[in-house]
Amino acid sequence: MKVWIDQDLCTGDGLCEEICPDVFTLQDDGIAYVKQDGIVCDNPGGSAQKAQVPAGLEDAVKEASGECPGECIFVEFD
Repeated sequence: MKVWIDQDLCTGDGLCEEICPDVFTLQDDGIAYVKQDGIVCDNPGGSAQKAQVPAGLEDAVKEASGECPGECIFVEFD
């Protein structure tokens, strides 16, 4: 499973980071990005920066996607 965030839609509420901090993070610009292996995927971000979801965090990522007020988290299933 892979996940990415459309930063243009992100409202910066931080619910994703609260639900699954191993995969999501808010940067200094107030926008959420995905992380893979602890590295923030912010260059350039968006669909060009998909992160592989670690085993065991799939449900948390799905929950974060469902709770996101900006509907900016996109999950892709392998």
